[in-house]
Order: sequence, then structure tokens, then C-alpha cells
Amino acid sequence: MTTEELVLEIGRKAKAASRKLARLDTAAKNRVLLAMADRLESASAEILAANARDLEGARASGLSAAMIDRLTLNEKRITAMADGVRSVAGLEDPVGRVIAEWTRPNGIRISKVRVPIGVIGIIYESRPNVTSDAAVLCIKTGNPVILRGGSESIHSNLAIARALQEGGAAAGLPEDCVQLVPVTDRDAVRAMAQMDRYLDLIVPRGGHALIEAVVRSARMPVIKHYNGVCIIYADRDADLAMAERIIVNAKTQRPGVCNAAETLLVHRAIAGEFLPCAGAALRAKGVTFRADAESLALLGEGAVPAAEEDWSTEYLDLILAVKVVGDVGEAIDHMERYGSHHSDAIVTRDAAVAERFLNEVDSATVYWNASTRFTDGGEFGFGAEIGISTDKLHARGPMALEELTTYKYQIRGEGQIRE
Repeated sequence: MTTEELVLEIGRKAKAASRKLARLDTAAKNRVLLAMADRLESASAEILAANARDLEGARASGLSAAMIDRLTLNEKRITAMADGVRSVAGLEDPVGRVIAEWTRPNGIRISKVRVPIGVIGIIYESRPNVTSDAAVLCIKTGNPVILRGGSESIHSNLAIARALQEGGAAAGLPEDCVQLVPVTDRDAVRAMAQMDRYLDLIVPRGGHALIEAVVRSARMPVIKHYNGVCIIYADRDADLAMAERIIVNAKTQRPGVCNAAETLLVHRAIAGEFLPCAGAALRAKGVTFRADAESLALLGEGAVPAAEEDWSTEYLDLILAVKVVGDVGEAIDHMERYGSHHSDAIVTRDAAVAERFLNEVDSATVYWNASTRFTDGGEFGFGAEIGISTDKLHARGPMALEELTTYKYQIRGEGQIRE
């Protein structure tokens, strides 16, 4: 069987499962999710053994420390994964929710009701926890899911998917609602992107090349989880201690994730006082700098001149681009030109400047006096997430349950006909 034939068969099975899954009520879906969580924990030894194989391959391939961190599982992360599944089970089910309803003069009653989207394809790279997060969100919203992970995490993904399938089956989940494409060549991505007969939506999350390839070839709607070139601006009226805490957290807590800061902009009026102190705090965490001429002189050790491409680079590493700007307008212009419209922040005590920033920065999430690391479905109270959409339609920001539904109109009448 060719890769294309394999993917088409997976799609056919998912489409057949969609009507069965749609018939499960909320209580039944929650039982499935709780059983999946239990099975993830009981299968932790198998999952960790599979992850060890992936880590061995990653080190042999010379993957960066940040990428290896994204790939790594341990007991704590598996427990967190299972707890994430349980948290989704505890969330309100959007399916069946009446968004609006009204009665027309002729007596027909119209209801706008949330329903599943259909079969959803998720294409992702190194983070094996996405296998669980994506699957459980799709099941909760009544959507069969086809998962295609990266080659570096294939053994981990297979083990996690198997645990989810086993737990789900034991609790009554229809067969083929959760499927993982067991091959990692790019032919599988191309086949999924062409499979509009079976896939209703495709969500790519990963590097620029992967997402561009999917966008160019997809025959169905695409929601992109694009680069996270997250930018923090320290305004002239910033609390400097607060600004330092925020940038250190946003850059160093987990540098290999999409909501980590990649660029720091500093108002010229505070640069001389702020950058030496903030630079020292960041340097103590292992950060190096790509700096413009003004900030280069203030940062000292660990700073090199920035190239043009540094302003739009998602490093996913302990590297930070730093630039001095004249005011909030220049900071906003920089974000518009170089940012990825993911998550951007301002640190200031000036409410008027902050409100201008919040209103004018055209990003999925904008912050005032908080770290960009909060752009996360769990931190927003959504439970797990399927990704952070940098699109504007049909979803934007953390994609959780509601973003995995659409709606239909239900019309109730008593024999009315149109005259």
C-alpha cells in the first residue's frame, strides 16, 4: 500500500466514524476522556520507553537543546498530560449549545446551534503532547481526528495514540475516531492536504516550511499555528523591576515554545538604566543578544550586532533580539513589520499608552504588564489547546473547544410554506 493509499484509507475510516461519534452525548464523551487519561498514566512505562528511542535519535541527529526539551517526556509530563485530559472532561461541552434563537412573523422558530466541524487533520512536529491535546479536544467536540506527527517523535506519538485508543475503546468510543498516520514522509502531508473528500479542516503547527507547504496544497480550510515571533516593549514609564521580571520569564522559562519572547524593544528614555540590569539578569540565564547599535553598547558581553533577519526570527533558543525605539508608535510599527501577530506585550504604568498598544497591535494576544508565556489554552482556562492560531478566521489565538465547532440553523415549523 502506498502512502497515499494508506492516508486515504485512514480518511475513509474517520469519515465513517464521524456519524457514530456525533451520536455520543456529553456524559459518554466525558467517560471516554476519563478512561483515556487513566490509560495514559497506566501506559507511562511504554510511553517513556518509546520516548527514549526518539530522544536517542534526536541526539544522534544533533537537534538543539530547545528541540530536545520539546520532545522530552517524563513521569511529570505524562501526569500533566493525563490531568489535561481530565480537565477537558470537566469543561462545558459546546456541542448542542444554542447560540441564538428567534421566531419569525410567520411562526417558524429558528435556532443557531453549535455542532462539530467534522473530520479534523492535525499536522505537527516535535512535541508529543500535541498527540494527546489534539485528540481529546477533538473527541470532546465530536470530531474524529487524524494526527500526523514529526519523524523525531514518531515512537512517542504512536505510544500515546495507542494508549488513547485503548482507553477510549474500553469506554465505548467508536473505532477510528482517533488515528495516527504511522509514516512520517512528506507524501503523507501532501495526501492529507488533498483529501477534501474526507477532511473538513486541517491544522498545521510547526515550522514555516511545513505550514507553507500545507497552505499551498490544501483543498480544505486551513487554520495555521504559525511562528511565534513574540515581542515585548518596555515603555518609558515602565516599572523597571517588573519589566525585568517579565522579559526574563518570557525569554528563559521555556525558550523553545511559541509564546517565548524573541525580541525586546526598549524606550530610549530608559535604555541606559534598564538594559545593563536586564541584560545581566538575562545573561545569568544563558541568554545572548542580537542588538542594534544603541543597545549593543549598553548590553556589553554576549551581544553581537543584529542583522535584518534577526528582527523576524523565531529563535526557540536562548537568543534575544534587542532594539532601542523612540516611542510606543515606533514599537507598534516594528511589531507590524517584523512580528508574527502571535503574542506581544507592553510594560508601562501609563494607562493611555497601554490602551493605545492594546487597541493598535494587530496580534492574536496582546498584553499589558504580563509575560507572553500566558498565551496557552490551559492558562486561559480553556483546558488543553490544539494550537495558537495566527489567522483571523475561523479561529484566533488559543484554539480550544469552541474553535473546533461550527454551527447550523435548526428550523421548527407547523406546516408553513413560503408564499
